[in-house]
Amino acid sequence: MSIIANNITKFFGKQKALNKVSFTIEKGEIVGFLGPNGAGKSTMMKILTTYHTPDEGKAEVNTFDVQSEKKNVQKSIGYLPEHNPLYLDMYVKEYLAFNAEVYKVDKQRINTVIEQTGLTPEANKKIGQLSKGYRQRVGLAAALLHDPEVLILDEPTTGLDPNQLLEIRKLIREIGKEKTILLSTHIMKEVEAVCDRVLIINKGTLVADKKLSELRDGQDQVLVVEFDFRVEEAFLNKLPHAIMVKNIGGFVYEITFDTSNDMRPAVFDFAHDNQLKTLQLSRKNKNLESLFSELTL
Repeated sequence: MSIIANNITKFFGKQKALNKVSFTIEKGEIVGFLGPNGAGKSTMMKILTTYHTPDEGKAEVNTFDVQSEKKNVQKSIGYLPEHNPLYLDMYVKEYLAFNAEVYKVDKQRINTVIEQTGLTPEANKKIGQLSKGYRQRVGLAAALLHDPEVLILDEPTTGLDPNQLLEIRKLIREIGKEKTILLSTHIMKEVEAVCDRVLIINKGTLVADKKLSELRDGQDQVLVVEFDFRVEEAFLNKLPHAIMVKNIGGFVYEITFDTSNDMRPAVFDFAHDNQLKTLQLSRKNKNLESLFSELTL
């Protein structure tokens, strides 16, 4: 396992920021780490990067204990914090050379990460002249300089425009082919676009640990149907596999089925057999955003 967190608990004064949080991440996974503001995401990431010490529990990165083997953990991790700390008056290559000296790595790595992160056209510019998207690339390049096994990215796409978002997502997917990535974000589409799996934390407690493929395949099916007059919910509950019926206004109903099979033909047949006219029928399957809302509200 690249990352192991076992019953991690963290207090700040009397406030419990993390409550017995446990998860594992295998090598090569890209995992989305979701939760409302104040849920404990950044605290967990700072524990994994040795900035904070857990009050209870243990964590390992690349088999190294985050408390007793801090230097080895730091060598194993590339970390991009939410507020990307950059020296704006330094040139891109100059900044990366400075970081290379800190990491004591061959300066040849500078050209490698510049090419890897798509910084070649901007390599001789001052960081202060770059767009937010390119500044994020500089932060990623610095995190990759020592060729770490694990990347921890805290809100890496905050403030980016749509084109920059697409560029950074593509870059993360490319890097994820060789690295383990734990990615914190508030953007659900970002997780769906780049991640294999999602962890959801709320009020310091882990409330979901799912592969995105499992979320999609295991969902109940939700149909929205409009008839030409009011129908009793109990009557619609007679539909095969129907587990919940809700009137959402007028003659419009939301029907939840406990099957992934397409139930639209069954609804049409049911309406025809009972002299109902179907004015509209559409699918409304749950997505990651609705799951997040259910678990964190």
